[in-house]
Amino acid sequence: MFNYSYLKFFCSINIKIVNHISNNMGNRSRTEIVGNILEVANGGVSKTKIMYIAFLSYGQLKEYLSILIENSLIEYLDGDNKFKTTEKGLTFLKMHNQIEELLQTTTKITNN
Repeated sequence: MFNYSYLKFFCSINIKIVNHISNNMGNRSRTEIVGNILEVANGGVSKTKIMYIAFLSYGQLKEYLSILIENSLIEYLDGDNKFKTTEKGLTFLKMHNQIEELLQTTTKITNN
């Protein structure tokens, strides 16, 4: 028997996460989009999953994946039909997250 209370709870959590992300995203820079893609692909995921979690159209996804593969930030796992963030991509992601933290700290200081 299917547990409907679990489904209801799970769906409400996902809706809250999506609403929070979409309300706080605004216009993203290319660097932010690259960071989103690399974060999603950490561990290996399909194109569809990257597209939905990173909030990209199929055209945008194709363009970004091409650039990321060309720059060795992401790789295509042929047997699994998945994309995975490379070590170089993980390094980029780590630096990107550190810069984001610094910018948030700086913004908080200037706003006070």
